[in-house]
Amino acid sequence: MHVLPYLTAAYIFLTGCYGLATSRNLIHAVGCLAVCQSATYVLLLAVGYRDGGTAPVFSDMKPGSRPVVDPVVQALTLTDIVVGATVTALLLALVLQIAKRHGTIDPDELRELRG
Repeated sequence: MHVLPYLTAAYIFLTGCYGLATSRNLIHAVGCLAVCQSATYVLLLAVGYRDGGTAPVFSDMKPGSRPVVDPVVQALTLTDIVVGATVTALLLALVLQIAKRHGTIDPDELRELRG
């Protein structure tokens, strides 16, 4: 089993986390959160990958004669992409409302939101 896709997913995730921790801009923070979530795409596809695997269509071959790729992992990856796009759009809409109401997107200047 190859380790490179897992290391790539970890690198992408840590890069997004670093950007999220050092961000002084809410739009930049949303972008870094989207980068963190893109690491899950790489991780899911790495889990479902098989060397020499084909699509799981058994009309032209007997089951078990060739390795096939797991379609559940691919479906989960597509679902993750849709959910990630939805969450990113919702967070950007919230940042837009914060910018309209408070006049800033710097989290340190949002004194009214502190408890």
